[in-house]
Amino acid sequence: MDLDTARQELKEFIPHVENLSDSSIKKMVGRDLPRFKEFKKQGIAVKFGRFTQKENNQIRKNVEEFLSISGLDSAEKLLFTSRYPEDKETINRLKAEHEFCAKISEGIPRPWRLIYYRARKMFDSNNYKGRYTNEEKEQLKKYQAMHGNDWKKISELMSRSNLSVAMKFSEIKSAVNYGPWTKEEIQKLKHAVKEVIRKRVERRSSPSSLERPDWELWVDRETLCQQLPWTEIETKVGSRFWRQCKQKWNTILVKKMSKGQQLDTWIKRCKNRITLIKRLYEMKVEDANEVNWEELCDAVGDVPSAYLQAQFYKLKVSFVPFWQNKTFSEIIDFLFQYKLPELEEKL
Repeated sequence: MDLDTARQELKEFIPHVENLSDSSIKKMVGRDLPRFKEFKKQGIAVKFGRFTQKENNQIRKNVEEFLSISGLDSAEKLLFTSRYPEDKETINRLKAEHEFCAKISEGIPRPWRLIYYRARKMFDSNNYKGRYTNEEKEQLKKYQAMHGNDWKKISELMSRSNLSVAMKFSEIKSAVNYGPWTKEEIQKLKHAVKEVIRKRVERRSSPSSLERPDWELWVDRETLCQQLPWTEIETKVGSRFWRQCKQKWNTILVKKMSKGQQLDTWIKRCKNRITLIKRLYEMKVEDANEVNWEELCDAVGDVPSAYLQAQFYKLKVSFVPFWQNKTFSEIIDFLFQYKLPELEEKL
């Protein structure tokens, strides 16, 4: 099946399919499209957003059944194979033989990727370690000095998840600014992004093409939107978390790409914020990592997921007092109760 046909068939089930990369489309054709069509025959719609208790139970059942038929002795080996390098070849062979992808998604009308990530979160013992002790913080600083930003290596040494150690190091390494971005910070961010993108272009371009003085004009949109090494960029900026750098860059990118269009008018922005708050509140999500921003794109309109995340960040920083000390659900509740009526009145 060619990519255009695949996108067209998937669009019936994934409204935001145009925003997905070609590689994601290819994977979904094999893993998801046949399942989606089968669910359609049963009158079941594809779901996004927060997983229900019933779905969580189904994931546990699917994992337990796969362990039973494959002979593997733990969900950690199945879902975190890289932690067991000596058994990696055997585990991967068993996954292929017993059709791991099909088995883990059985009975759940969602994209395979989301089911897999949910299973990893549910069965990762390193996700539930609690607060870092002072000793752990010192260990983290020592390991980072030894191994740089090799968070996979550091996570193994500390028995914490990759994301956990990366985020914690961002918090403890330096003073971080939570206020509005200064012109100097924005310039540092732009220079940092420019530097890492130039390195990427140099790695895949011929020497002659880089000799042109206008090489930067030929950086395509896909390169600008790709995942960047945000911890490296954070280091270059010096005064912001990597997540702040990512959100700010996405905001800059959206403004550049939508210049001359009507996306950024006040009325459109206000409507987007209203819809965003309502949809986040309806999801009843307790953790920011469970929000499917791509799904929200379809609910809000023709905007990138990066734009929505940037809008949410602005809302909480600008209008939620002491937001750093609040949980994700508390932030959403506050915006829904106090900011939403104000926006609707202004609109």
